[in-house]
Amino acid sequence: MIQDFYASSIRDAFAYQPTPQQETAIQKLGQFLASHQENPVFLLKGYAGTGKTSLVAALVQSLIDMETPFVLMAPTGRAAKVLAMYAGFDAATIHRTIYRQSSPEPGAKFELGFNKMRNTVFVVDEASMLSTNGDSQFGSGCVLNDMLKYVFGGAPGCKLLLLGDEAQLPPVMQNESLALSATWLQGCGATVVEHTLTSVVRQEAGSGILQNATHIRQVLQTPQQLKLTPYPDVCRVDGSNFVSCLEDSYQKVGMEETLIITRSNKKAFLYAGGIRGRILFREEQLENSDWLMVVKNNYYFGADYGIELLANGDMAKVVRLHGSHELYGMQFVRATLRFVDYGADIEVLLLQDSLLCETPQQLQALQQKLFESVQEDYADVRNKRERYKKIRQDEHYNALLVRMAYAVTCHKSQGGQWKHVYIDMGPLEKADIDVNFMRWLYTAVTRATQKVFLIQFKDEFF
Repeated sequence: MIQDFYASSIRDAFAYQPTPQQETAIQKLGQFLASHQENPVFLLKGYAGTGKTSLVAALVQSLIDMETPFVLMAPTGRAAKVLAMYAGFDAATIHRTIYRQSSPEPGAKFELGFNKMRNTVFVVDEASMLSTNGDSQFGSGCVLNDMLKYVFGGAPGCKLLLLGDEAQLPPVMQNESLALSATWLQGCGATVVEHTLTSVVRQEAGSGILQNATHIRQVLQTPQQLKLTPYPDVCRVDGSNFVSCLEDSYQKVGMEETLIITRSNKKAFLYAGGIRGRILFREEQLENSDWLMVVKNNYYFGADYGIELLANGDMAKVVRLHGSHELYGMQFVRATLRFVDYGADIEVLLLQDSLLCETPQQLQALQQKLFESVQEDYADVRNKRERYKKIRQDEHYNALLVRMAYAVTCHKSQGGQWKHVYIDMGPLEKADIDVNFMRWLYTAVTRATQKVFLIQFKDEFF
């Protein structure tokens, strides 16, 4: 039977002897690839260390061997980079795949594209991040609904494979990840097959990171006390050794592979200031080699480099500062940034004042001030539509908004992986430990591939 042929191909490409759960997944994937049902969706859920990535790598290799067309996607550039790394094939962001800009002018709306690919398997990693609350600049404003419409609204025979981890944080301002809900997907007209991997595979069993991640997930699922266990790859740090540990990480794995995860933007802001002053000895507000994170989607500066969107959460290194000037009572800097997830050096205009914003409210106030200032320059354009068109094309209005990226919130880190991850839980007491915190901690711990550092966690949590 054709489904056995598909299953056999995946099994042959699998790097290990499949566990019973993985074998069941392989059989179901074979059936899924051979099926001719309407709007077919395979929901493959798996906790950290259960071998989900190995399965996907085997699936991709089998699709290549069978000359079956496929597309790899993820919600963010960092997540797409991780997917491409373990799948061994190029991956792109969902936005870049399914949306097309309605016109070449800066600030133009992105419309949902038309899927011309026939009999294609669309693979989406980190599906738990997909939200039904989106950016109105893109399609309907709901990327999850738009993705389903794109995959199934075009050429016939397309299939969708969604990969995710139910224990991770749901999208911002949502209580659950609807992309991992078979019931919700069925309500959208999909025919859903699902499978969940829960057993940590043997080759991962010795990892202290995964041992602790598994314990956190168990606490999340069944009432019990949180009791973390130190390992060689899970270390406790405090005020006396934090700086030396961080310096050691920068030296061993580099800044690109070292990240601090906090529970608030304000705490991330404070960490960035301390790191730049005490460890990097940087005195200017912005210098060459600084690490930055984009904090608002920007459609203006990437277009000439084949990148339609510099997305909120993208990270970049300052390659060179070309000069600064003041306008509207604000400081602007022209710089070349290296976007690590796109492998591109892009010249941009930065609004340097955004580096001073500790909270989203301050950033929003700065954006409003910028808009009102630029608008005054076009007050002589009486036609409102033409005036807003000129504002949207104004380089200063489109200045890139950034913050330092040495420390970020957990939502900003989601979908990415770093070799060394430092986790600051903040001043929480045992009474504050709830489901939301456990999801936060599980997501933070599973961002690390080599080592986790727990910052000032109290003895009672061990």
